Amino acid sequence: MTEAEVPADVAAGRSRGSPIVRAALLAYLLLIIYASWFPFTGWRDSGISPFAFLNLVKQRYWTGFDAGVNIAGYIPFGMLLVLSVYPRVRGVWAVLLAALAGLLTTGTMEAVQTYLPSRVPSNLDFATNGGGCLIGAILGALWAPGLLDRSRLFKLRQRWFAPHASQGLVLVALWPLAQIYPQSYLFGHGQVLPILSGWISSWFDTEIDLVALLRPGSDIMSVEQYWLSETIITACGMTGAALTLMCLVRRGAPRFWLMLALLAGALAVKAFSSSLLFRPDNAFVWVTPGAEGGFLIGLIMLAGLVFAPQVAQRRLAVVTLILALVVVNTIPVNPYFSATLQGWVQGKFLNFNGAAQGLALAWPFVALWFLLLPSHKLNR
Repeated sequence: MTEAEVPADVAAGRSRGSPIVRAALLAYLLLIIYASWFPFTGWRDSGISPFAFLNLVKQRYWTGFDAGVNIAGYIPFGMLLVLSVYPRVRGVWAVLLAALAGLLTTGTMEAVQTYLPSRVPSNLDFATNGGGCLIGAILGALWAPGLLDRSRLFKLRQRWFAPHASQGLVLVALWPLAQIYPQSYLFGHGQVLPILSGWISSWFDTEIDLVALLRPGSDIMSVEQYWLSETIITACGMTGAALTLMCLVRRGAPRFWLMLALLAGALAVKAFSSSLLFRPDNAFVWVTPGAEGGFLIGLIMLAGLVFAPQVAQRRLAVVTLILALVVVNTIPVNPYFSATLQGWVQGKFLNFNGAAQGLALAWPFVALWFLLLPSHKLNR
């Protein structure tokens, strides 16, 4: 693609940097916050200064694994910080700015952990997180011109996707990652009522089940009802996500293949995470009759809807996401899934699982926000 073929609005946007990177930075920052302050319960003031961790006392208990995870977790953050200010700030100044922002971020995360009894602020975490951010910032400064000005992916983004699609592309890219956290039903994101029930119960010191209040007798369901519910959740969840992607592409883009790539990526992540979090023989434990039926129905729906007018796609994406949210929040947890969770040991992946859970809970709500806001609607 030559410079003459680049749309004027996209060419003008290049001088302002990449909106995709800035949206990705915001999303990654939210994941860091969720992972650092998970599980968000038991807040109290222990009388210790929130900056007491800023000392030179060597940590007693630490492992190379923990240090490596802390470094690796902040490398993307450092890269995104540098890429988000490109081209206005470059080189050494971009690295210094990103390193300072990384230290402020991880310092805030550690300081707030002082008020969480289940978390322990650590100067080692502060140092390793800051070091990871510095490494990412250096890599971002070295790779910024190639990633944002001359890369093949940048040219494909111009050719296939609308100029306003930057934030939406980040949102869609997070959908396969939302499959990491174990869920009761395939593509059953946004199951917030059980969590809200637990929070409200702890606040009022009494057992409150919001699902039972919304649907009395919902704890008694037949196998066929579970199958039907999972079929609806799977079909609507995948249809809503795929149509959100379709709202962002140009007419000449390979829509059908992009849709298949999104679904294949989500299933691959689901299988890999199930194998890692449970056992290798549980990689496909989520393949149930209800999930199979819902996936088949969803494919049939999408085979025609990917070529529908984009206004219709956006409206159908909203409808299917809302329907999936309603069903997943008004049925009890599948007892078979609860039995499978008995073999899940979070262990060293506690922070990671907290971030993954936050992504799985928030994704459909953020998608609805994106689809409904007038500034994010595709021009007719």
